[in-house]
Amino acid sequence: MQSCESSGDSADDPLSRGLRRRGQPRVVVIGAGLAGLAAAKALLEQGFTDVTVLEASSRIGGRVQSVKLGHATFELGATWIHGSHGNPIYHLAEANGLLEETTDGERSVGRISLYSKNGVACYLTNRGRRIPKDVVEEFSDLYNEVYNLTQEFFRHGKPVNAESQNSVGVFTREKVRNRIRDDPDDPETTKRLKLAMIQQYLKVESCESSSHSMDEVSLSAFGEWTEIPGAHHIIPSGFMRVVELLAEGIPAHVIQLGKPVRCVHWDQASGRPRGPEIEPRADHVIVTVSLGVLKRQYASFFRPGLPAEKVAAIHRLGIGTTDKIFLEFEEPFWGPECNSLQFVWEDEAESCTLTYPPELWYRKICGFDVLYPPERYGHVLSGWICGEEALVMEKCDDEAVAEICTEMLRQFTGNPNIPKPRRILRSAWGSNSYFRGSYSYTQVGSSGADVEKLAKPLPYTESSKMAQGSSSKQQPGHLLSSKCPEQSLDPNRGSIKPMQVLFSGEATHRKYYSTTHGALLSGQREAARLIEMYRDLFQQGT
Repeated sequence: MQSCESSGDSADDPLSRGLRRRGQPRVVVIGAGLAGLAAAKALLEQGFTDVTVLEASSRIGGRVQSVKLGHATFELGATWIHGSHGNPIYHLAEANGLLEETTDGERSVGRISLYSKNGVACYLTNRGRRIPKDVVEEFSDLYNEVYNLTQEFFRHGKPVNAESQNSVGVFTREKVRNRIRDDPDDPETTKRLKLAMIQQYLKVESCESSSHSMDEVSLSAFGEWTEIPGAHHIIPSGFMRVVELLAEGIPAHVIQLGKPVRCVHWDQASGRPRGPEIEPRADHVIVTVSLGVLKRQYASFFRPGLPAEKVAAIHRLGIGTTDKIFLEFEEPFWGPECNSLQFVWEDEAESCTLTYPPELWYRKICGFDVLYPPERYGHVLSGWICGEEALVMEKCDDEAVAEICTEMLRQFTGNPNIPKPRRILRSAWGSNSYFRGSYSYTQVGSSGADVEKLAKPLPYTESSKMAQGSSSKQQPGHLLSSKCPEQSLDPNRGSIKPMQVLFSGEATHRKYYSTTHGALLSGQREAARLIEMYRDLFQQGT
């Protein structure tokens, strides 16, 4: 019914090796990130024996990537377990002792996560001045009050007015600005500082959302993303330990590394193969590639092409790049009470954009968090940058990025004697051809309905819907690999086999997109579809 063209040597084709167990459906999972591993593990645990995971890169984990340097583990990708009450990632980590060394400071209940809730954030301006703590607190209260308003449009069905352009950034910027300007108690100098802080907060928010700018995030859909109650947790031994726990129950031969898939041929006749060159491939394919890869490759990745509504959903939904820049210093130049250095450009008080020319890419760096505790990490800062400017940063070499970051730290702290870091480590999710971004968001013009459309299995013709609804005893069909994958009906069964291609990954979870638990749950969701489809088959012990 569908086949996967892999770039690997055909003589070492993981789908052609071995004998197929009689009566067993063959399932191929594309991608060995959290979604793919969760799907494969769930299928294997329910008795599926013919499961193959094809991973393009040389490692498992997807957008989880823990790098060990010395005694410390640094996260280039996912860092926090967001929420604990009912979060499967949290329960997996907690049950296996991964949080035993997590300090109280690393259990943050704040909406915007830091590496430690201990200490204070130091807001510094490009003139080398520290913004007074009372000004920061006043602005933070105002910003959070307006942020809460952004949630109400979806949650309470409030209409979005034309002035906001249905944009979180436009709405927030104007609301906060108006309240600052209308405050009769603040002197003009304080108002200017608060106005400049708006852009800094929106940069942080953009990094959180992995958007180029909050101006591109849908106001009407923003409140649908759901936060799991409980604290955010850091895993001291690395988030990859969660990935490894998922992979532990999967036989080594199931996961095939270095197997990039070029094309998925689906919706093919499930009757007899038409020639000797046609070999069985898979009954079902679970696609877990990122939204960034789908945006870049959907036209060539599926034959025949995807339905128009799924293509439209891919276009409407957003994915951006959020990168980290780790800088290691011999000694700290920041005080022990400081948990982050936040950069506020005073000349951005009236700015209405978060887009910069390529030569000013560094202006998108919102600040540096202090990694805590120093006994584990040493003296390390973690910088954040997102959007098109992150892509420019990825093209620079380490020396250039370290030099620019050092100059920024000197400028904003007012300390010209800050030395260059002795080591730099950074991510590059945007330019990585296997990801093309960090994680998804609901872009202006999109909604949760687009997430549902992206997640919908193929084919979804009326006949396939009828087949799904009426057949409780599905049997594996003959699967074809054809160079002319034209849609056709099975002459013996009268309908196209349902759920040939399934979709999972964080971008397919309507409530938890952008998160690791969303990715894991989406993989389990697609596995559950197939488990239900073949429920009677396995109950009969076939």
